[in-house]
Amino acid sequence: MKFQGSQDYVATPDLMLAVNAAITLKRPLLVKGEPGTGKTLLAEEVAKSLGLPLLQWHVKSTTKAQQGLYEYDAVSRLRDSQLGDDKVRDISNYIVQGTLWQAFTADEPVALLIDEIDKADIEFPNDLLRELDRMEFYVYETREWVRAKHRPLVFITSNNEKELPDAFLRRCFFHYIKFPEADTMQAIVDVHFPGLKKELLAAALKTFYDVRKLPGLKKKPSTSELIDWLKLLLAEDIPAEALQTQDDKVAIPPLVGALLKNEQDLTLFEKLVYMQSRNR
Repeated sequence: MKFQGSQDYVATPDLMLAVNAAITLKRPLLVKGEPGTGKTLLAEEVAKSLGLPLLQWHVKSTTKAQQGLYEYDAVSRLRDSQLGDDKVRDISNYIVQGTLWQAFTADEPVALLIDEIDKADIEFPNDLLRELDRMEFYVYETREWVRAKHRPLVFITSNNEKELPDAFLRRCFFHYIKFPEADTMQAIVDVHFPGLKKELLAAALKTFYDVRKLPGLKKKPSTSELIDWLKLLLAEDIPAEALQTQDDKVAIPPLVGALLKNEQDLTLFEKLVYMQSRNR
């Protein structure tokens, strides 16, 4: 298996190298980067490109590592026992398989996405060390071992909200998705809007990067927000001239709410534009 990019996802050479290194080492690929840089989409596109089914485990703040393995539904068993249901005799009827269990017991190799692992408790990564390393776990209720038939291709994403434990990092191959430069961003936009006029694209990219360069922004606009903004510009048929100023100064772009997502950043941007207008 070797990932060489896809038509729907612009992968830089270093990103393709990281994916293939994780495949060779048979280690999880830990992908970090700004929100909206395509970390989750990477797993989907690699799985599609390699012809692998993709199982996804989206982590929340309340997620526990055990849920990825299995859960014992004691409440249902108690209810069934009160109703006199015969299936209560077999405890396996109340074992709910988690995403890792499904990946381990799949009859064919699969890709497994553990999305936004840093949202969970700090102990969450440590609780998965053995399972991801040895590809097995023990089910205490049924006294059985669940072992992987095929080692899944594991993707783990993080938005850097929390530091991950060293022991966990040691078991992963790490890649940081840098924010795309203008040439790469243009290639990404071409995937989504192949017929976009060059004048509008150039004006939109300049405005987008001008906004990102503004010092003090609480949240810089991401790739996904640029795509949304371009979609709105096309829907409203806004010309390239509306994004430019004659003296090449930063101006408040139309539909700026697609790029700036809080009042602090919008106020900061408006102050910059006001100060520039006074200095003309």
